[in-house]
Amino acid sequence: MRYVIKQSRTVEDAIKDALLELGVSEEDVEVEIIEEASKGLFGLIGSKEAKVKVVVVNDSVNIAKEFLDKIFTSMTIKADVNIRKEEDVLNIDIINVDPADKGIIIGKRGNTLDSIQYLLSLTINKGSDKFIRVALDIEEYRLKREETLVRLAEKMAEKAKYTKRPVKLEPMNPFERRIIHSTLQKHNGITTYSEGNEPFRRVVIQAK
Repeated sequence: MRYVIKQSRTVEDAIKDALLELGVSEEDVEVEIIEEASKGLFGLIGSKEAKVKVVVVNDSVNIAKEFLDKIFTSMTIKADVNIRKEEDVLNIDIINVDPADKGIIIGKRGNTLDSIQYLLSLTINKGSDKFIRVALDIEEYRLKREETLVRLAEKMAEKAKYTKRPVKLEPMNPFERRIIHSTLQKHNGITTYSEGNEPFRRVVIQAK
């Protein structure tokens, strides 16, 4: 169980310092006040700082690390993770992966990566009152994929305009479909909509 002991001018400041170091929110910890601050004689002699022990009791960072370690072990893959908790979002980057294993983790059109992210989200939020969003990535795959989809959307929009026929894209997950719709939302002379059922739902680009 992770914990830190911090000293500061006040109990509140010591707690803030502890939360910052641990990278968690106040609702994720238990605080033990070891010593209250005291001003001492004349506010100078014998003054003491407040001392607190802050223990993480809802450690989503540790849960995520243990979950991913088990996943990688079962896949016989060696990889490290960089985890950052920012308010109600857990940002996780998978790093130090062999190029061949990287493709296995991502899967076809990111399906395996999405599945791992979904299962991790279920694990972290099980029995919790506060929902934590999980954003799982591997060596900026999602950013590169988004850039690819933006280029694809613009290219297919031009094709739809030129041919005057609807252009049906390959099936995509909801995240990727939103990128296509968002890219072409203000594109003159173009409308987009989705058709089909999951996991084969796709975006259709059509000239107005």
